Amino acid sequence: LTQPVTPDLLVSPSSQDGDLGSECPEDRGNWTGRLDFLLSCIGYCVGLGNVWRFPYRAYTNGGGAFLVPYFIMLAICGIPIFFMELSLGQFSSLGPLAVWKISPLFKGVGMGTILIVSLVAIYYNMIIAYVLFYLFASLTSDLPWQHCGNWWNTDLCLDHHVIKAGNSTLPVNISNTVSPSEEYWSRYVLHIQGSSGIGDPGRIRWNLCLCLLLSWTIVYLCILKGVKSSGKVVYFTATFPYLILVMLLIRGVTLEGAWKGIQFYLTPQFDHLLSSKVWIEAALQIFYSLGVGFGGLLTFASYNTFHQNIYRDTFIVTLGNAITSILAGFAIFSVLGYMSQELGVPVNQVAKAGPGLAFVVYPQAMTMLPLSPFWSFLFFFMLLTLGLDSQFAFMETIVTAVTDEFPYYLRPKKASFSAVICIALFLMGLILTTEGGMYWLVLLDDYSAGFGLMVVVITTCLVVTRVYGMKRFCRDIHMMLGFKPGPYFRACWMVLSPATMMALLVYNIVKYQPSEYGNYRFPTWAEVLGILMGVLSCLMIPMGMVVAVLQEEGTLWEVGVQQASRPAMDWGPSLEENRTGVYVASLAGSQSPKPLMVHMRKYGGITSYENTAIEVDREMEEEDDEESM
Repeated sequence: LTQPVTPDLLVSPSSQDGDLGSECPEDRGNWTGRLDFLLSCIGYCVGLGNVWRFPYRAYTNGGGAFLVPYFIMLAICGIPIFFMELSLGQFSSLGPLAVWKISPLFKGVGMGTILIVSLVAIYYNMIIAYVLFYLFASLTSDLPWQHCGNWWNTDLCLDHHVIKAGNSTLPVNISNTVSPSEEYWSRYVLHIQGSSGIGDPGRIRWNLCLCLLLSWTIVYLCILKGVKSSGKVVYFTATFPYLILVMLLIRGVTLEGAWKGIQFYLTPQFDHLLSSKVWIEAALQIFYSLGVGFGGLLTFASYNTFHQNIYRDTFIVTLGNAITSILAGFAIFSVLGYMSQELGVPVNQVAKAGPGLAFVVYPQAMTMLPLSPFWSFLFFFMLLTLGLDSQFAFMETIVTAVTDEFPYYLRPKKASFSAVICIALFLMGLILTTEGGMYWLVLLDDYSAGFGLMVVVITTCLVVTRVYGMKRFCRDIHMMLGFKPGPYFRACWMVLSPATMMALLVYNIVKYQPSEYGNYRFPTWAEVLGILMGVLSCLMIPMGMVVAVLQEEGTLWEVGVQQASRPAMDWGPSLEENRTGVYVASLAGSQSPKPLMVHMRKYGGITSYENTAIEVDREMEEEDDEESM
């Protein structure tokens, strides 16, 4: 085979040498191993939410009965959108911004995605910094949150070890007391008593600041060479959490009282299925757990070879993610059952979600076990590896999106550009290391990826199926994989997925509740700031439309909007040998009425995929004949 040549359309106008353009596909890089892509997707999807959100959502929404709406929503909303994102990325070999060559009018969707991912990356790495803090604190013979009597403790602190040692047969009222682990988290780690609210951040906590710097350093070193380096790191970060999860699960189920927690977690309450809230909660869990809309899946798929079997990978990752969530629930609730028995309180009094579970409840449970520092270290090391590969995806998305827009300037300097992005996001995240930083983290968590993300995903779905066209999109997948998506995927893409996400969006707006952290209510200006964060990502879409139309010549509707909504001339597979069928005609110099034949003579032979391209051409001719009749 001759060396692939990039069409003239893709050559930089500033370049005098056409050969420079032929280096672009190689410069962009690809996965270097067979499992790099699959493990990166698993690491990206299986994150902190699987451990600290799913188990709590399950038990508050019907226990075992919650699995019914969970798997239904996975089938309607999760799997189809997941496959759509992978298909767009792999077909075009472009990041979340450049992929909108599919319909330049909607490039604002890509800009909205980058804004959302940037905001999430800022606070997500702060959570990793908290994990690092606890990881280092576990390297001791006695965990620092094990007992009261430290300088950060108050008179309300109640040590369960003291109660147990006293052999008290009377039930102890713990409603007005605070556990040592809770005071360690709020008064020592956060030092939140130094802040009166979100408007009074207080001083920087230098130990947290150093942990944040360390977490950004780790992330940068792992994405230094793009997918070639992060693709190797995930062999550890995506698989090791499973080993620790199994160890925690085995330890958990062998504890006294573990069955009480598991029963509480899984006892089905089918009457909950009649509530719309349960179905919405299931859809939200699927939506955020799989990470659709953040651009990570599209970015990872863009580094695949053109004929990678992403159809198979879709089911492996989505079902694996669901099973991991369920397993994590067993590991968490078995320990919570043991803890409730030790304290003599119901399970629902110790069960929490989010940071409250990771940094208060579970660490307290660890102090009740023999070899508590060992189990604590394992738990936080698992959280570290779960969080890191999700953060790799966020950073790779931002870097890939921008470098694909300016390949001739940024691609050769990708390592330096990645360093600039990491430093900028670190500096923006410094406010999270202050005494009032937790208030800012809650605000970012509640609003950065809320309704704005849903609008981005709904718009993507509608543009691909309505503007670009379902037939054309299925034809692209046929050309790439050798078969067309079945009725299930087409029905979901056309109706079920967008309708479900619109219901989610409406529910979120109607049931809107102001942010709060414990007993602290956020002031009105903070709420407005949060809402603006979500609105700004949505406003990127109409702003992008205005720019796209202004770049076209002619009247606004007849030429501007219609022309900007059509795929760009160079839309299609990035390598010439993959531009079979209709896409050969878009290459410079292809004047033949049968461009596929020219392409085959040039590259020799008819492969099974080129055979598919012949079928695609025949279908297009038949459709044209039908339209002319």
